[in-house]
Amino acid sequence: MDFTMRFLSFYVIEAEDQDSKRFKHYQTLDQEEFEASALKDFLDGELKRIVKRKAEKHPPSEQVPTKIGYFAVEPGYDLDSNPNYNMLHRIRFAETKEAFNEGSEQLVRTYLDTSAVRGGAFLVASAVPRKYFDDSFVFIMKCDFEPKVASIADEKALIKKVEMAITTKNMKSIQYPYMPEEGMTEESELKIHQASHARYFEDFLKYVEYGESMPEIMKTQVMTMVQEHVLETYEENSQERQQFEHDMEIWEASEKREIQERLDTHQVIEAAAQIVENTPEAQLKMKLGETEVKGLLAEFGDSIHLAKINGRYVLLVEAETISFEKGFSPIEFHKPEGLHEVIERIAGKG
Repeated sequence: MDFTMRFLSFYVIEAEDQDSKRFKHYQTLDQEEFEASALKDFLDGELKRIVKRKAEKHPPSEQVPTKIGYFAVEPGYDLDSNPNYNMLHRIRFAETKEAFNEGSEQLVRTYLDTSAVRGGAFLVASAVPRKYFDDSFVFIMKCDFEPKVASIADEKALIKKVEMAITTKNMKSIQYPYMPEEGMTEESELKIHQASHARYFEDFLKYVEYGESMPEIMKTQVMTMVQEHVLETYEENSQERQQFEHDMEIWEASEKREIQERLDTHQVIEAAAQIVENTPEAQLKMKLGETEVKGLLAEFGDSIHLAKINGRYVLLVEAETISFEKGFSPIEFHKPEGLHEVIERIAGKG
């Protein structure tokens, strides 16, 4: 997607330590000035990359580099009750260089209040897509300078050498509003990208929140299910209930968890169905001995079955086909036995 730049503000942040943080405004460019600047070629491609990055409201893990954030608003209040929304809204619809620079400077000052601020280039842009939209998008980009480039004192030289100064490798960015697909925008959401494990860039906008990751959602739903089971099964203040709750605290905090054998097949299928209803793509991952298994939670009790024979666990998986990818093995030529024969052989081990 191509953009027409309306305004661009370029700042340099100096942060020797957390007690010594300051910024310098180098230039604010309008459309005509941007077209003639050394920043054009670099940012034309970078804006496309920022917009094309995929993100999910409920990411598969906590450490994904690109997230969707939403402006936190109290029930019954509009978006303009959120300070971060107001700040980005003013930048987005600024009609003059002066108004745009004023809004951008407020943004930089907000960034300087963030813990773990690092020095580098800070760019704020307002740009309109060449198709689909008449309204502009706000792009915020933060990246580090190479020391030899940062030491250049001449402002015009610094702008001319911007491609040396800015690399996309560690660039952090914010796009507002979020565009789930071309032609659609979500006014209450933005997209943030930070490739490093340090999450300080999320602290930049204090009134923006992020959706829970899928593992967190699954954990919450499972804990709710377990708590309901406790209420139904054990009397309040009973020793059995206290022991169960203690065991669940240990289970919840453990990185490697073993099967608890508390619920029967029907209860587990029913609980899984509740999770799948809200999260159809919920994953099922477990390890039997040294064998790792991955599938869809929705398949448990339907085509994935867990059983026990002579104190040992057995996993049964139904499928129309079997395929092999990397590596080769004689199993690819196996003619499977009947299920009862296999069960008899397993039972005979005891």
